[in-house]
Amino acid sequence: MPKLFDIKFPGGCKSLPEGFWSAVDVWVKKPHVVNKRLCGVKETESEDVNTEALRFLLNDPVSELSHDVLSLLTCRVSPEQTHEREKPWSSSVRTFIPKVNCYGTNMHKEVILKDFGRQQVTFLPFEEDAEGQASLKKGNIYQIQLLHQDCEEWTLELHVLTPDAWFSDGIAYPRLPWLSADLLPKLVRWATECKSSEFRSTLSLLPVEKYSLVYQQLKEKYKAMVKVWPEVTDPEKFVYEDVAIATYLLVLWSEERAEKGLTDRQSFVDLGCGNGLLVHILTNEGHPGKGIDVRKRKIWDMYGPRTLLEEKAITPSKSFLFPGTDWLIGNHSDELTPWIPVIAARSSYSCRYFVLPCCFFDFYGKYQRRQCKKSQYKEYIDFITEVSQVSGFNTEEDCLRIPSTKRVCLVGKSRSYQVSDEAQAEHRRAHYIQSRQTASSVTVQGSDIRNDRDYCHGNAETDRPPGSSWEAGFQPRDRVEVVRNCAALPRDFVDGVVLQVANVLLGMTLDDGGGSSTDWNQGGSLSVSEVAGLLEHETLQLLKKECGGLQTLLKNNHQVFRVEGGRVYIRDWRDRKSSRTDAKRKPVSLGALKTRPCWFHDHHPQGCPLQAEHCAFAHGPKDLRPSTRPLKKIKNDAN
Repeated sequence: MPKLFDIKFPGGCKSLPEGFWSAVDVWVKKPHVVNKRLCGVKETESEDVNTEALRFLLNDPVSELSHDVLSLLTCRVSPEQTHEREKPWSSSVRTFIPKVNCYGTNMHKEVILKDFGRQQVTFLPFEEDAEGQASLKKGNIYQIQLLHQDCEEWTLELHVLTPDAWFSDGIAYPRLPWLSADLLPKLVRWATECKSSEFRSTLSLLPVEKYSLVYQQLKEKYKAMVKVWPEVTDPEKFVYEDVAIATYLLVLWSEERAEKGLTDRQSFVDLGCGNGLLVHILTNEGHPGKGIDVRKRKIWDMYGPRTLLEEKAITPSKSFLFPGTDWLIGNHSDELTPWIPVIAARSSYSCRYFVLPCCFFDFYGKYQRRQCKKSQYKEYIDFITEVSQVSGFNTEEDCLRIPSTKRVCLVGKSRSYQVSDEAQAEHRRAHYIQSRQTASSVTVQGSDIRNDRDYCHGNAETDRPPGSSWEAGFQPRDRVEVVRNCAALPRDFVDGVVLQVANVLLGMTLDDGGGSSTDWNQGGSLSVSEVAGLLEHETLQLLKKECGGLQTLLKNNHQVFRVEGGRVYIRDWRDRKSSRTDAKRKPVSLGALKTRPCWFHDHHPQGCPLQAEHCAFAHGPKDLRPSTRPLKKIKNDAN
């Protein structure tokens, strides 16, 4: 069998051979992490097989192809060694699930043979006829081998049975150069790192093929929302994230109906629904429900009367129980997150919940870390799991496929106690919540609340709404969102800080800070902490109330400063690297050119390094012109 490619492991690698098999498992079970055209695979249980079972598997053991395959599997050892183990191979079958199904019902399948003794794994594609008879496909048979040479050196090799017969469909089977240049280096990296995830694999509670089909249908159906998105948040992120979450819930609920023999579609309430798109999709797909949020969004008016959205503050109390609702949803629900399993448990014995935690909140304030051996995210997920279990749920964890770093969800579909034990279960819940309040010794303060499920802003103190005693100490978010990104600071204050910092940078010399000796003074550089040391205490206190503080103010003044690697520089607009904008920053529109004064023209001792016709900012009053941007954006800039 021709060796197509090999790659050496770094010297001193201590994770082999165990790391090799961990890497192989990623490629076998989760090929979509490297092949982005796949949604996943469906794999059968593995079983140990011997040579006779393998001959039966090959269907035609006397054919030339079967002989070649057997030779491939046993070529590195003698026949005597082949029979040292009664069943030397571990066999399983995987079916590829593409993101976009162009195969119909005829899906690509492979037999996977792992040989732990020889440190190799072989992939045998096959196809089935109308009667279900399987036959090997000559092309696309390949093997990955781990070799140990010279006692210390490890090598990974890729062998292909018939390279000339390799067929690439661009989905399940990429081109051979891709296997060599992309797959093998990733296998080496995975084997070397040999990291085990803190969380479960994605979509572990759902049939992946069904999820893939529903997701593609919903994505096509709701993709137009991207073009009409009226919020200031990234439309592609929020639309496709909510499409993916809706897909997960629709498939989860479909499986539940099939399992329980239900005919009616489940009802729901989304607590802290934000932009309401998830509610809109679930409603459109036939599930009765509504969303509740403290603040109405502009996009709500676009959904129409069928999408029920309520603007009200949510306070955990008897006033916010939902006895007639099947499912409660908490999608990035922030301060409500730990309460959702509790509210579901107290609403009715049959009420279930789905929660996707984001910001870290306890029952009565910010969550305080208690362990340093876990990541903060893992510790918080474990806390919400504990809340769910104490609330009486059999709790399941899963990982969504969404464009977010916070992808782990918790699902409570059933109870861990009988309905007759409700009184004892309620006693446990109440005692646990009380113990959290006592242990935390939380002083009721303003909560850090998100803007549209992604941006967190601090809230001022608000009065607690009336209700029963079990919400005492809970702080709901403010109805009016407080902007705290330095944009609302007084203009004179900002200009003063900018001028003070810039003058210090321009005053630096080669001897005391690395300043420039070119004709135009580029100044030196300081760390953000050093810049903070230049400012008065009152100035720093005011900046600390803003999200990001001093660094946000400096980055907001992009015209004057360049902040990289925690250091602050004077921006030189002649330098392409210095003057190019962030990749995520939108290019300056023609309507925004010359609408603001050039800071360097007005304040730099040597003026602007660019000629007026090449500078995006106005050189003097005569060069200044009114903005032609929409009025809405001008208002946002002014606020």
